[in-house]
Amino acid sequence: MNWITNYVRPRINSIFSRREVPENLWQKCDECGTMLFHRELADNLNVCTQCGHHMQITPRARFQALFDGGIFTEVEVPEPVADPLHFRDQKKYPERMKAAQKGTGEKEAMLVATGEIGRTPIVAAAQDFSFMGGSMGMYVGNAIIAAAQKAIDLKRPLILFSAAGGARMQEGILSLMQMPRTTVAVQMLKEAGLPYIVVLTHPTTGGVTASYAMLGDVHIAEPNALICFAGPRVIEQTIRETLPEGFQRAEYLLDHGMLDRVIKRTDLREELITVTRMLLNLPPAVRGDLPAPETATPVKAEEQPAQTAKPSKS
Repeated sequence: MNWITNYVRPRINSIFSRREVPENLWQKCDECGTMLFHRELADNLNVCTQCGHHMQITPRARFQALFDGGIFTEVEVPEPVADPLHFRDQKKYPERMKAAQKGTGEKEAMLVATGEIGRTPIVAAAQDFSFMGGSMGMYVGNAIIAAAQKAIDLKRPLILFSAAGGARMQEGILSLMQMPRTTVAVQMLKEAGLPYIVVLTHPTTGGVTASYAMLGDVHIAEPNALICFAGPRVIEQTIRETLPEGFQRAEYLLDHGMLDRVIKRTDLREELITVTRMLLNLPPAVRGDLPAPETATPVKAEEQPAQTAKPSKS
């Protein structure tokens, strides 16, 4: 046994070898190419600190930044029939679902929760684009209906964050039926006199744009978000013309009257608090809490100092 080869050399290599750095500590900005430290990026809500590019953010991370203290309660959503069409392309539909659930840690492409923003109770729903492109299937339809019913029961406004590539092709016509279903859910909110606010994030396309995403009382978008029914490439190929720069982006739609606001993600919470309280005819939110006044401890009669009588002048 050669102890130098089998023991000494591996020991020296382990001491002086370069330590491997985990790959997930840094993330590259898709817009400017800057390498961003993951904690710094998370603290800035997945917005590039160099160029302001808005990257994708999960519904849970969004809700933690939205609700007071990051506290919210999930709303249970009825689960639809799994794989009703027995659809299969390169993979079976259940296999794609399991892969998406494993990759995101979520059950489906939409999360519904209740909580408070600026001490204003609301119901919120958010789509997860990382879950099969945030595609609208039967579960997403059930989630929006559950969110609307919860808002009506609690008499709270509904805030929805859209991020989707359209309908889910694995569910065929059943996914397209979610367009009228969600439209009815929005109408239920309007008949109950409750505000419905939509925040359109990148991207919001297809049947989502043609239904619940454009039926809000107020439409707010994140900067440079793609918002459309058919994509720019499809339109260019159809009309055989070059589209103007920034076509179908949030700023372009704001200039043409399709949006009410374009707000940075880091400023979105304060904007939603202001708009929500305005629609509810509530006074402006309190921006800071003052400590409660200290109550004076009452002094008992026997503890009060005895008063000495002054001699009267005669």
